Amino acid sequence: MATLIQTFIAWYRYLNDEIADPRTKDYFLIGTPWPGLTLIGFYLYFIYNFGPRLMEKRQPFTLYRILQIYNMIQILLNGYLLYKASPWFIKFNFFCEPIDYSDSPKAREITVLVWNYFIIKLLDLMDTIFFVLRKKQNQITFLHLYHHIGILMGAWGAVKWLPGGHVTVLGYINTFVHIIMYTHYLLASMKINTSLWKKHITQLQLVQFFLITLHFLQLTWVENCGFPLWPIYVMVPQNLFMIILFGDFYYKAYIKKKPAIETKMEINSISTELSNGKPKEQ
Repeated sequence: MATLIQTFIAWYRYLNDEIADPRTKDYFLIGTPWPGLTLIGFYLYFIYNFGPRLMEKRQPFTLYRILQIYNMIQILLNGYLLYKASPWFIKFNFFCEPIDYSDSPKAREITVLVWNYFIIKLLDLMDTIFFVLRKKQNQITFLHLYHHIGILMGAWGAVKWLPGGHVTVLGYINTFVHIIMYTHYLLASMKINTSLWKKHITQLQLVQFFLITLHFLQLTWVENCGFPLWPIYVMVPQNLFMIILFGDFYYKAYIKKKPAIETKMEINSISTELSNGKPKEQ
């Protein structure tokens, strides 16, 4: 037993200290995994225990104005991140971009941008909190939690071990997609008809996952890249899984012929589940 504990401690020190990027060790929530895991624990406790008990004898909150403000904040934050990161991609090598581990101002700025992306993913957890407060517990599905917690942990790992280089394309594409999506939800919360957006947003999401998969796969045939290969074994299966999920949704919602009422009910149900947990249209 003592040997097992010593092995665990050795691996923990190796992962958390020896191979971690020293430049980001003092960033908020990055030094060790425990604060982030604690937040995830409180998050799960709220949505499955405390939140439902809190709302049990209460009427659901409408939160119209709060959701509008939230959507606007998301648009502004993602827009700012996209704006700040764009100059970096002018000279970016999309076939293979190694991580600049130097202390140059440019390299430091990239680490901060990756951390900013992580903070935005942390803010995304509010999507689920709003579901609970609006008593829409049925919309908190496995897929919803898998996506929110998974992308948050992935962003944390990027700040911890890979703050820059090839992996940043994922965040850049995802940030752009989220600007479009949150704009859609903002307009919908303002009672503006955006029904024509739904199909094209799903198409955009599928393109996103395909591009990210291809982006990481190409590392396998680039020699002396300078970027580690292990992220391939995480990102490729993850994005293939998302392609399957979104592809299934797209087929059921827009291709498979069904009675109009049945199709409308299914689209409303699945779109909420597969849209990163954003507020459902009222």
